[in-house]
Order: sequence, then C-alpha cells, then structure tokens
Amino acid sequence: MTAQLIDGNGLSRQLRTEVAQRAAALKARGTTPGLAVVLVGDNPASQVYVRNKVKACEDSGLHSVLEKYDATLTEAALLARVEALNEDPAIHGILVQLPLPAHIDAQKVIEAISPAKDVDGFHIASAGALMTGMPGFWPCTPYGCMKMLESIGYDLRGKHAVVIGRSNIVGKPMALMLLQKNATVTICHSATQDLKAHTLQADVIVAAVGKRNVLTADMVKPGAVVLDVGMNRNEEGKLCGDVDFDGVKEVAGYITPVPGGVGPMTITMLLVNTLEAAERAAGS
Repeated sequence: MTAQLIDGNGLSRQLRTEVAQRAAALKARGTTPGLAVVLVGDNPASQVYVRNKVKACEDSGLHSVLEKYDATLTEAALLARVEALNEDPAIHGILVQLPLPAHIDAQKVIEAISPAKDVDGFHIASAGALMTGMPGFWPCTPYGCMKMLESIGYDLRGKHAVVIGRSNIVGKPMALMLLQKNATVTICHSATQDLKAHTLQADVIVAAVGKRNVLTADMVKPGAVVLDVGMNRNEEGKLCGDVDFDGVKEVAGYITPVPGGVGPMTITMLLVNTLEAAERAAGS
C-alpha cells in the first residue's frame, strides 16, 4: 500500500482563493486587512520567511507592511514599535519574526502584541483561549495541520493521535486542537521511553521535533495518517522532514510531503488569521 499524499500546495491555493474573496468583500465595505511584519537582524532563513509572508499577503489582496531593523535595535525600541502598531487602525495583525537577537526577550515582545492582533497565536491570551476552547487565534502550523485533516474528511472522534514534540509553537497547541476534536492524545518528547510503542498505537501521528528520521516505517501502524512538520536538510542539502518519507509512505494511509506539505499551510493560516482579525475589527 502506498499512502495518499495530502497536498499542502493545492489546499493552500484553495484557501488563499477564499481569503482573497473575503478580503475583497471586506474592502468593499471600507476595510483592507493589514498585516505588519517586523524583522530584527539579518538571519537568512528569517529573511526568506518574511519575504514569503509579505508576498502571500499581497497575492491575496491583503495590505502588508514590512519593517526591517538592525540587530542592534534595543528591546525598548522594539516594544515601543509594537505598541504603535497596536494603536494603528490600518493594521489588524502583527507578526514579529523569531528568533530575535539574544539581547531581546522574545516572550516580552510577544506579550506586548495586542491579543486582538496576535495572528501568530503565540500570546499567552491566545494560548489560554485555545486551552479553554474560547475564540482566539490558533498558531498557524498546527492550525494548518487541522485543515489538512479536514481536507481528507478525517473524523478524529475516538481516534488515537500521537504528537511527537512539545513546543509552544507546534506540539502543545497541536495536542489541544486534536483534543478539541475528540481525539485521544499522547504527547511524546525527548524524555519519552520507547517512542515506537506509542506511535504503533496511533491512528494519527504528527512529527514536530526538527530531527530527521525520527519516525520510520517500522514505527507506523498500517493505514495511519502521518503529518510531517519537520524542516531539515539531508546529506545532499535537500529539504526533508522528520519522517523517513520513502519508508513510511509504504505503510501509512495518508502522508504529507516535505516540501509541499505543512509548510505552505503555515503561511496560509497566517493569512486566514489576519483576515479574521480584520473581520472582527470591522464587526463582521
């Protein structure tokens, strides 16, 4: 059996078309959804991510502002800039690209963003809303994973989901989202003993640790759904995920590729969150 691919590129295009239509409807009523992206320093990967986010906004009819600062920018100056964006009615979403230079407390900056504009879903208020099932912004990567499960019509009720990774950005929110859909959830991490024993019981596996081949074919139950959130490089320098794709695709029922899987969905869900922030601000 060869797994069916869950095409992140195709699903992203479909969702971005919907975003563009909703943005056009909002514009017709006098509100243009606006995202501010703040980049501090010259991290090459961050520059690529930021460029892709800004382009995605423009392609979908959203207004985007990119603010670049030297790595020497003080924490106080960055906090003041965030506060000004909080007060700007033309900006509905604020994204401060991580990582930040070592002298800046990233958590302090995240908490300075208004929860109403926290389209990354990293603010403690957003985390609390997800935890308690209240309306708020979901972190973009796990939100994208949920959309991928939805796209294949997968009913999570009563299913066993295993999340490998416990980061605040993916692992923990992923587990909570799966729980909201009535899955039974196990979170595995670096201190988990016998990872294979857990994954072999899983109907759904989300691999999100940033380590190549953390999940191999002998660790997957036949027919399971495998979502690969990892972003690594192999010996040839090619992009790959956390999953041994060639092996696992022969066992799994569905699998996401890297690239072209979860990656494009992350930026798409950022657009969805920004649009929703604008719709809320406009009272719709």
